[in-house]
Amino acid sequence: MAGMSRPCAPCGSRSSAPGGRAIQVLADTTKFDEVETMRRQIERELGPIEILVANAGGSYSPPGPLEDTTEDGWHASVEGNLTATFLTIKSILPGMKERKAGNIITISSSAGRRPHPRSPIPYAAAKAGIQILTQDLAAQVGPFGIRVNCIAPETILTDRNKERIPETQRQMLIDAHPIRRLGMPEDVAGAALFLASDEAGWITGIVLDVAGGATMV
Repeated sequence: MAGMSRPCAPCGSRSSAPGGRAIQVLADTTKFDEVETMRRQIERELGPIEILVANAGGSYSPPGPLEDTTEDGWHASVEGNLTATFLTIKSILPGMKERKAGNIITISSSAGRRPHPRSPIPYAAAKAGIQILTQDLAAQVGPFGIRVNCIAPETILTDRNKERIPETQRQMLIDAHPIRRLGMPEDVAGAALFLASDEAGWITGIVLDVAGGATMV
């Protein structure tokens, strides 16, 4: 397993676990030359990339009226989410096509699934773009034995969100979910493990909501 993009405390620079090996590789995923360097390093150390989870991204512009959105905020959100996903896939896809096998999982967001007055518009637009990128790509590369699916999480209680979301707001968010809790990183990881597994061998081109039912309300 290789962790990409920003530093990752649980991984360290290298870590080992029973039956597996992990490395951390840093790259700016908005720059194709850095993504290519990252890919080559991973392949040197771990071999061909068979499963890709394109998880780089984040919200780089605060919620607010569209006319108040800065150009820098727009470009940062689109490049950090949609462009980063595109460039990572662009680098790794040729090897998968050559081997006629591969599994790509992109990460979108419930913000790209339905409109919400408090969604940062650049972030929501970029995440919606990832969904159609996923589905167009799935149609294109299915004949090569490559599956492409997308996960769209709702609010996930990451360490960062634990710091950013006040307790009162956290309870309001919980109450907005039919399953009365916020998502955990393990919920997204479990969905990715399923989509990467043989049990999902006839599934491609879907957007899987990991949202506690929030997207149906």
